[in-house]
Amino acid sequence: MEVEGKIILALPEQSGVSRAGNNWKKREYVLETHETYPKKVFFVLFGDRADQYPLNVGDEIRLSFDINSREYNGRWFTSIDGWKVEPATAPAAPGAPAPQTYAQAPAYGAPAAPVPDLTPEPNDDLPF
Repeated sequence: MEVEGKIILALPEQSGVSRAGNNWKKREYVLETHETYPKKVFFVLFGDRADQYPLNVGDEIRLSFDINSREYNGRWFTSIDGWKVEPATAPAAPGAPAPQTYAQAPAYGAPAAPVPDLTPEPNDDLPF
């Protein structure tokens, strides 16, 4: 799954040692989407990804993530685990047409191309 938005909060890195004796670390962020009604998305970068993707408040990103739910003491908890971060505005390939924006799209109800002439020919004997 993917979501685009702006980082509005970057929490401090957390680290520790697991019961098995392995070191771990994570970074937590809050992203705000650019929709009509913006949503805030809390996500985690765990392990090496915490260092691989250093994010700052104000960064515009595209986040690829997995959603994971688990039960603990009869309660359910859901987490959003980021696995890839890219800049939100990726440059287009050379020679590729730029994507059409809403402002460039034809107005609602306006034809996008000339309308063909559909008047029947004089020798047309089809009933429809």
